[in-house]
Amino acid sequence: QVQLVESGGGLVQPGGSLRLSCRAPRMILSTFTMYTMGYYRQAPGKQRELVASITSGRSTIYADSVKGRFTISRDNSRKTIWLQMNSLEPEDTAVYYCNARTETMDYWGEGTLVTVSS
Repeated sequence: QVQLVESGGGLVQPGGSLRLSCRAPRMILSTFTMYTMGYYRQAPGKQRELVASITSGRSTIYADSVKGRFTISRDNSRKTIWLQMNSLEPEDTAVYYCNARTETMDYWGEGTLVTVSS
């Protein structure tokens, strides 16, 4: 079972920044490089949606709503990814979930709450 350990959520004012991190401490390094890593979010009453993803080769995909504000990155040697979130808006309030996937595997973190409010 793959364990994804998340951190970095919290309360921030509109316009502020937060950085989320997700690491896979028990995953073998060579295995980590096989996974596309990403963050999804789920706001109250809404479906879970992709925020950003990054392949081992560092190709990225972003939701239109976060382009230009959020940046996803990864360090394979540390088995860690980060989501830098700038210019946060109240609409970004959600539980953010780390995801690790291949064509046959799909793992989720427990989620971290991000609240954007004045």
